[in-house]
Amino acid sequence: MAGLRREPTARQVRLGAELRKLRNAAGLTGREAAAALGVSSAQINQIESGLSGVSEKRLRHLAANYGCSDGALVDALVAMATNRSGGWWEKERGRLPTPFLDLAELEHYATFRWDVDFLHVPGLLQTEAYARALFSYVNPEFPQSEVERWVEHRMRRRVIIERPDPIPYEAVIHEAALRIRVGDRAAARAQLMRVLELSEAAHVTVRVIPFDLDGFAGAGSVMVYAGASIPNLDTVVRDGPNGPYFIDAAAQLDRYRTLFRRVEAVSLEPERSREFIHGLAKEL
Repeated sequence: MAGLRREPTARQVRLGAELRKLRNAAGLTGREAAAALGVSSAQINQIESGLSGVSEKRLRHLAANYGCSDGALVDALVAMATNRSGGWWEKERGRLPTPFLDLAELEHYATFRWDVDFLHVPGLLQTEAYARALFSYVNPEFPQSEVERWVEHRMRRRVIIERPDPIPYEAVIHEAALRIRVGDRAAARAQLMRVLELSEAAHVTVRVIPFDLDGFAGAGSVMVYAGASIPNLDTVVRDGPNGPYFIDAAAQLDRYRTLFRRVEAVSLEPERSREFIHGLAKEL
C-alpha cells in the first residue's frame, strides 16, 4: 500500500466508513477481514479510517467476503476509491479551511443538490458582493486578502449549476433570508435579481416560504443535501459551532429527505416564488 494520508478528505473518510459498515453488517472483526484479504489488521483499520487507499480488486474482494450483494453500492464505492483526480479545490489546500475543500469535492461528485435556508441566501445563489459582506461580518478580524480568497472559492463552487452539464438544483428560501440586507440596499437588490436570473434556468428551482404562513415550525430544517449516484451515499451538510459537518447515517438521511419534502410542500410554487421575489426587489 502507498504511504498514509496525513489528512484524508471527507470523501475518502466516507469510503472507509462505508466499508466498515459492510464489515460490521457481516459480523466480522478487522482481524478476520484482514486474514481474508491477506493483509494486516492495521491495514484494514487504515482503509476504514480513510488514511489509506484501496484498489478496485481489493475493494471487490472485501465486498464479496462481507456478503454484499448490492452491485450498485459496490460499483459506487469502486468509483469513490479509483477516481483520484484532484479537482480545482486542491490548489487551495493549506490556504483555506479543510471543510471548504471537502464541500467543493462533495458538490463536484453530486448528482443533485437541495438547499434549505432561513437566514441567508444559499451560497450557490450568492453574488460576490453578498458573499463579501457576509464573510467580512462573520470574520471581522480577517485581512481583506483572506476574505477575498473565501469569496473567490464560493464563486468557483457555483460551477456545478453554471457549467454546460449542470446538476439539478432546488433551493427553498425563507422570506427572512431574502429581506435581511447583508450588504447595502443596492447590493440587496442585485442579490434578489441574481436569484431571479438563476431561477429561470431549467435545472434550477427556487421556492420561497413567506412569513404569512400559519403553522410553520420548520425553521430548524436548514440543510445542504447532496445526492450521490445511489441514495445510500447521499450526504447532508449542516453548520455546527466549529464549522460544517457531514451527516451520512441512513436514518438521518431519511429524516432530512422527509424534512426537505415538508418545507418544499409548504413553500410557494416556483412561478409564484419568482413573483414574490420580484415584489421584494421593487420594494428596494
